[in-house]
Amino acid sequence: MVDVDLRALTQPVGVLRLMATVFTCVSFSLVASAGHVSTPYWAWCMFTWCFCFFFTLLILVLEFTSVQAKLPFAWDDFTTAFAMLASLMCLSVSIMYPVFFTCQACPNQIGASVVSWVCFGAYAAEAVLTRLRPSGQNSGFLSSLPGIMKMLEAFLACLIFTSLEESQYVGSAQLQWCVAVYCLCFIFAILIILLSAGQLTSFFPFPFDKLVIVLNILAAVMYLTAMVIWPFYSLSGNKRPSNCGHLCPWDKLVVVTFMTILNVIVYTLDTAYSIRLVFCVSTQ
Repeated sequence: MVDVDLRALTQPVGVLRLMATVFTCVSFSLVASAGHVSTPYWAWCMFTWCFCFFFTLLILVLEFTSVQAKLPFAWDDFTTAFAMLASLMCLSVSIMYPVFFTCQACPNQIGASVVSWVCFGAYAAEAVLTRLRPSGQNSGFLSSLPGIMKMLEAFLACLIFTSLEESQYVGSAQLQWCVAVYCLCFIFAILIILLSAGQLTSFFPFPFDKLVIVLNILAAVMYLTAMVIWPFYSLSGNKRPSNCGHLCPWDKLVVVTFMTILNVIVYTLDTAYSIRLVFCVSTQ
């Protein structure tokens, strides 16, 4: 028996989700009507709007039918984490799309850029409201600080993958090492997220939190090597071409460098916080 809950649509969080659903669909439709562009940045923008639209609509349907109460995981934790992830994704495309694809004579692209910023505002407001809900607590890994940092690490890795091209690192063992670092650390982050969110960590025959510390230290060190190697071997002696316009391959090298530096910072903070939780807070 399905119980209909109208509050899922009429409460402030529900209204924000309805807005996000409509506006992500509008952004996707405007960009699709403007025509396909063969670049990973365009594909990332389209993926973001489709991803956010689908999961926001799914959340609305599950809460409207009260099915979420029967799911085997912390629903509030999931929705809070999704709102924060969607905020990050919409923020990235709200910056990326107008920079690379908008011109003064492109009404569809301009409209999509404006609507995308509205989507970001809706998801950011939802994240704030869910974090400040009356219980005052967020039970679950995804909405905790370690979970947020893990999602941020995976998100930055996705931006790196979007900017990577095979021609950038083929024939260079040093740059191939950097690509391996990005892939391995992304896999580590996703596995930790899935195992923690699915409450499967208790099946490990050893303390999972200490394994996370080891993986965080390993990832931080690996990213540190990539932060040094990638710009040295990809940008050293490689000046920006004078005819380099939008979507220039040289600019993608800079994007990868910048995102690598950001992820080094996030992994370092994640490692320090995990060590503090395990060896300082837990012993008190």
